[in-house]
Amino acid sequence: MKKLVIILLSIICIIPIAGCTKKDAKKFKEEYESLNNTTNASGKIIREVNIDKNNPFVYKDAEDIVTMIKNKETFVVYFGFSTCPWCRSMIENLIKAAKDTNTKTIYYVDVLNIRDVIKVDSTGTVYKETEGDTYYMQLLSLIGDVLEDYTLTNGGKEIKTGEKRIYAPNVVVIENGKAITMTTGISNSQKDAYMELTEEINNESYSMLKEALNSLNNTCTKEGAC
Repeated sequence: MKKLVIILLSIICIIPIAGCTKKDAKKFKEEYESLNNTTNASGKIIREVNIDKNNPFVYKDAEDIVTMIKNKETFVVYFGFSTCPWCRSMIENLIKAAKDTNTKTIYYVDVLNIRDVIKVDSTGTVYKETEGDTYYMQLLSLIGDVLEDYTLTNGGKEIKTGEKRIYAPNVVVIENGKAITMTTGISNSQKDAYMELTEEINNESYSMLKEALNSLNNTCTKEGAC
């Protein structure tokens, strides 16, 4: 009888989690597909994407990810936003790579409005126009080892800001609270965010993402659970 009660309690705990996961997958699909073939503020046609209804995305915010890192958890997180043309170039490949590597969950953080904005004025002076969210700034420190430098261009000259940057897209693998790898999932052959995606571009993007997710699954295998 005691064992039966434990089993029932376990089922009760699992069902809400599964329900939330399905709800997030539906939300993600609707969020990205609702923009298909619409026009953005720059007059560009937003790329059409087809998101699997069984996609692995679970919504989190920067604070959640900071907490998970400090708790030394192992997971993968995708930083992006739905209107980002580069994100839309690789998102279907990320979903395919997740399915092929049996990656059940990828946490999704929308970074559109949480990042700081640094600019350079006419004299070449670097200044911060917008402060970043507190937890976003913490993430720069916590996963900075795998992030790219935050650079600006002024008169054809590259200027370093002295900060790291979570660009969109960034797919980061965390092992026991430490960032072990990051990929954009963007093929080197893709020179423009709105260009047609060739088979070569998609294959290279998929390979980059699959390699990153495999590093997570190798960790899970090594530890015996994930």
